[in-house]
Amino acid sequence: MGRVTVRRRVLRVREGDSSYRPDTLAAEEPMEIRVGGRPLTVTMRTPGDDFDLAVGFLVSEGVVHSAEDVAGIRYCAGATADGGNTYNVVDVGLAPGVAAPDASLERNFYTTSSCGLCGKASLDAVRTTAAWSVAEDPLRIGTDVLAALPDRLRAAQRVFDTTGGLHAAGLFTAEGELVCLREDVGRHNAVDKVVGHALREGLLPLRESVLMVSGRASFELVQKAVMAGIPLLAAVSAPSSLAVDLAAESGLTLVGFLRGSSMNVYTGDGRLSSVPVA
Repeated sequence: MGRVTVRRRVLRVREGDSSYRPDTLAAEEPMEIRVGGRPLTVTMRTPGDDFDLAVGFLVSEGVVHSAEDVAGIRYCAGATADGGNTYNVVDVGLAPGVAAPDASLERNFYTTSSCGLCGKASLDAVRTTAAWSVAEDPLRIGTDVLAALPDRLRAAQRVFDTTGGLHAAGLFTAEGELVCLREDVGRHNAVDKVVGHALREGLLPLRESVLMVSGRASFELVQKAVMAGIPLLAAVSAPSSLAVDLAAESGLTLVGFLRGSSMNVYTGDGRLSSVPVA
C-alpha cells in the first residue's frame, strides 16, 4: 500500500535562526482507474481508501449507483523494480447488465489533485443525469448544528495534523454526527472517497445527509453531492458561480463561508431552521 505521508529534509527559518530538519509531507501519487481492464482515467491522489476513490468516481460519472453494480475491485500488478505491486492501478469490475462507461468519459490526460475537471470539453459533459433527486429531500437542520461541523471535521483530520497539507470531506447526519471522513490532497478525491465508502456500505442515496468540505465549493463538488443524493453541501470557503447555478438547478442547499456562527446560504435556505431573516 502506498504511503500517506513522506519525510523530506528542509531548511527551517524562524526569526533569524535556521536549521535543517525532517518535515512530514502529504504523499501525492498517480492512480489509474480501470473499468473491466480498460483504462478510464488517472488521478493524482493521496494513497489510501483507493477502492472508495475508484467507485466514488464512478458514482460521480453516473456509471454505478449501488454496491450491486460492482462485481469486484482489485489492484493491478505494478512495475516496481522487484516485481512488486505499486498499488497505483485499480480495476473495477462491473456486475452483469451494468453498462460500461461511455467512451466520452475516457481521459487521455491525468486529473490533477487541485481540479478534477481540468480538460473536460464542456459543461455539458459533466451535467450527467443523477439517479436520485435531492430537490424534495426532507432534510431540515439547525444553523447551530451546521456551525459546529467545521470544528468536528477538523478534529477528525488525523493526517492533516502531521502535514497541514490535506483537504477533508466529511459526511454528517442532520444531528451533526460524523458518519465518514476522508482526507486527500485533492478536495474532489476526498469527496469521491466518502461517496465510494457510502456505496460500498449500501448507503446510497445519502438522503438527509450533509457533506462538509474543508475548502471551496466548486461546480464539481456540487455535482458529486447531487449524484450521491446528498441534499446539503457546506464549505468553509467560497463557492463558484457555476456551483451556485447547479445547486439552484438541482434543489441542493449550498452553504459557503461556514466559519463559527457565520455562514452564507446561497441556495435552499428553506432547509435551515432557526434562521431569523430581516
